[in-house]
Amino acid sequence: MDALTPYLEGFRALPKAPQHWLRALKEQSLQRAEARGFPGLRDEAWKYTSVAPLEKRSFKPASGTAKLDAAVLAAIAITGFKAHRAMFVNGRFDVTHSRLPTGVRAVPLDALGAALHNLPALPEIWQEDTFTDLNTALFQDGLLLELDEGARLDAPLELLHVSAPETVASSHHLRCIVRLGPDSLATLVERYVGLEGAKHLTNAVVQIDLAKRAQLTHVRLQEESTQGFHVGRVLVEQKEGSRYISHNLQLGGAWSRLDIYTRLAETGAHAELYGLYAVDKRQHIDNHTRIDHAACGTVSRELYRGILDGQGRAVFNGKVLVVPHAVKTDAEQANHNLILSRGAEIDTKPELEIYADDVKCSHGATIGQLDEDQLFYLRSRGLSVDTARNLLIAAFAEKLLGALPHPALAAHARGRLGTSITLPVQT
Repeated sequence: MDALTPYLEGFRALPKAPQHWLRALKEQSLQRAEARGFPGLRDEAWKYTSVAPLEKRSFKPASGTAKLDAAVLAAIAITGFKAHRAMFVNGRFDVTHSRLPTGVRAVPLDALGAALHNLPALPEIWQEDTFTDLNTALFQDGLLLELDEGARLDAPLELLHVSAPETVASSHHLRCIVRLGPDSLATLVERYVGLEGAKHLTNAVVQIDLAKRAQLTHVRLQEESTQGFHVGRVLVEQKEGSRYISHNLQLGGAWSRLDIYTRLAETGAHAELYGLYAVDKRQHIDNHTRIDHAACGTVSRELYRGILDGQGRAVFNGKVLVVPHAVKTDAEQANHNLILSRGAEIDTKPELEIYADDVKCSHGATIGQLDEDQLFYLRSRGLSVDTARNLLIAAFAEKLLGALPHPALAAHARGRLGTSITLPVQT
């Protein structure tokens, strides 16, 4: 297919994987992607997000030669945030600027045979996805986070992916695998930054396996460049008593699509999904989430909020599935959206699909503007229109920003949010 030609040509130009099993896996994945092509608007999951902007561009796999200097690193660093770091530049591991803790490996292609021979299988519903297949075919470096039973990371691990300008528009494919043993604990901060002038597509897949009573706090911060395109997949499998807490912040990029899927596979598994997205100008951000309650006594909580300005468009689709035997399921889902301009648009679709009795499930969505009574009250206290608006916008976002696991992350996100909606958020 013409739209996939740059990816097919890029695959042939890349070094072949040294292990036969991996080489075969990559070739099969590319063949599936080529046969299927990009999804169209007739695909229900892509009804409100057209891939036409991607098809019009020719993103070739990055050369891997881009380097960052100290000034750039200082500019993109989060002030006051102390963490271990695995840095990738245009999809390739940067050993110079990485600081990995015990139990974490950033694995280059030629080491994959020993480290990742048991590459986890994709969930069945993701085995027919073109972007995931392209990621499998084209990723060259990967991150492997493995914690033994009872192990705890002494500080967060920042997975920092930087998209830097190249001579041509480039695609970056990153694979991350997280395996937490029983009773282990970790915080992962997955961050995507696009430098000015970078024309790129980031295609990232993160596979997470949580053993019994393991706990993962996962912050995902997407702040790509104004010419950046972003596709992400987060695929989670949860065992008995495990806990997964997701903080998803979508604040950048020209066009972005993220899917988060978690399967509560055993009794007592608990998932919390929090998300904040902001669009301005002609940005397009799409968030799809799915939580499968596949065992009895599982709990999920989900809250997503959106702030829309300019001609920006956002999509939220959240699905909660309760299988027939998953009694005592407790699930709550909500999506709230704040519209700041006449040209902004939101398509929201919360869903419940329940096949079991004796469950407690709820969902809802709201779309509204700034409250005129609240604006009037603040103005009557001597505040300007802009200041009053900023305070209300900040209050709308604060329920999510204040829940982030580190104050430096919250402060950074507040500043980034102000840039995203062109209004400086007051805190």
